[in-house]
Amino acid sequence: MSPDRLERAFFALDTVTVARALLGQRLVRVVAGARLGGLICETEAYAGPDDPASHAYRRTPRSAIMYGPPGYAYVYFIYGMYFCLNAVTEADGQPGAVLLRALLPLEGVETMRTYRAGVRDTGLTDGPGKLCTALGITGVQNGLDLCTGEELFLEAGVPVPDDVVVATPRVGVRGDAGALYRPWRFVWHPAPPGVPPPGAANGATLTAG
Repeated sequence: MSPDRLERAFFALDTVTVARALLGQRLVRVVAGARLGGLICETEAYAGPDDPASHAYRRTPRSAIMYGPPGYAYVYFIYGMYFCLNAVTEADGQPGAVLLRALLPLEGVETMRTYRAGVRDTGLTDGPGKLCTALGITGVQNGLDLCTGEELFLEAGVPVPDDVVVATPRVGVRGDAGALYRPWRFVWHPAPPGVPPPGAANGATLTAG
């Protein structure tokens, strides 16, 4: 297991804190032994019963994973078309999760282009459903351990300073005014056009754009 893995303590913090801290971290999906991934550049925080926009506003069989231990993948299906990937946060029993909304693709870009045929590189992973399609993430990955697993995990990436982070209300949520206007969406803007992946000196560097 890579020493760069994000540890469980990283995810056990307050959900909003984790959402901000995930910017610049490296999401990795391994398919047939090959790494697909990149740096996270957009997230949204979702809390528990005090957040009407969250699946954990009411505990259901689907949202039960958000009440479990931190550092696990919560993958759900929306609109009958798309999967969305979340990282479970907070201490065990305290619900929370961060939606991974966008990625700066750096590794396995050729495979991503196959999964998202006909799409420009700038649009490969610029939305939560697009991200999952490009990385081959489906409901099969729901519940995977993001800290110790070998199929889907997170590694330390690059620091993202506050002056390039924009906080806005979350996209397309429902609920009361508090839910609608909480500035719990974090965007790395502008993100760099490309960052070398690990081991780039031993091969071609892939960049987005």
